[in-house]
Amino acid sequence: MSDLFTSPTGDWTAVSPRLATARRLIGAVCGGVLLLIGIILAIVLWWWLGLPVALIGLVIAGWVWWWAPRNRRSWGYAEGEEDFVVRGGIMFRRLVAVPYGRMQFVDVEAGPIARQFGFATVTLHTASTKTAAGIPGVPIDEANRLRNRLTELGDSGGAGV
Repeated sequence: MSDLFTSPTGDWTAVSPRLATARRLIGAVCGGVLLLIGIILAIVLWWWLGLPVALIGLVIAGWVWWWAPRNRRSWGYAEGEEDFVVRGGIMFRRLVAVPYGRMQFVDVEAGPIARQFGFATVTLHTASTKTAAGIPGVPIDEANRLRNRLTELGDSGGAGV
C-alpha cells in the first residue's frame, strides 16, 4: 500500500512538541474546572447532577491527554521546488500542496499561551479557501523564517493572483 502522504523531498518537518504540552494543559484546566463544578454541585445541590458533570470533566481531561501528542505528530510540512506541502489530521488526514506563485500572503499568529510555550501558527492564504493551509505549533523562529522564505518565493514565482 503506497502512502499518499509522502513528502516531495522525502522528509517532513515536524511541529514543536510544546504544542501537545500546551493542549494537554488546556485540557487539564478545562477538565479540572468541570470536575470542581461537578463536585460542588454534588455536595451542595444534587448528587445526580454533580456526578455526571464531574465524570465529563475527567473524560475530557483524559481524552485530551491521549489525543494531544497524536495530533501533534500528525502535523508536518515540506518545502518542495514548486510548492509548499502541509499535512495534518489523525482520523481524517489532509494533504495540501500550495504552489509558491499562488500564495497571496503568509500569516503568523500566536496567542498568549502559544507565545508562552514558544510556538505560533503559520497560515498560507490563497485565492481559494480549499488550498489555504495552516500549520499549528511551529517554533517562533522557524515561523518567522517560513514567513520570510514563503513570501520571497511567492513574489519570485510571478504567478500571483
